[in-house]
Amino acid sequence: MTLDRISRGQKIDIVSIPDRDIKDQAIRLGIFEGARVTCFEKLPAGPVVILNRKQKIAIGRKLAERIQVKVV
Repeated sequence: MTLDRISRGQKIDIVSIPDRDIKDQAIRLGIFEGARVTCFEKLPAGPVVILNRKQKIAIGRKLAERIQVKVV
């Protein structure tokens, strides 16, 4: 399953982040493979907002389509 397909309120584990450059940026925000986050908001045709601890991070829809996740 990919990040763009989750629903608001779902807890997920990040399974894989495809691109090395994206992975490096995500690590700076505390998002890495194995991290457990919550879907805070999902805007129609817009970004997916995840909650990682107390930090909200908006991830663009095209990028969210490439990040593999697992629902917990």
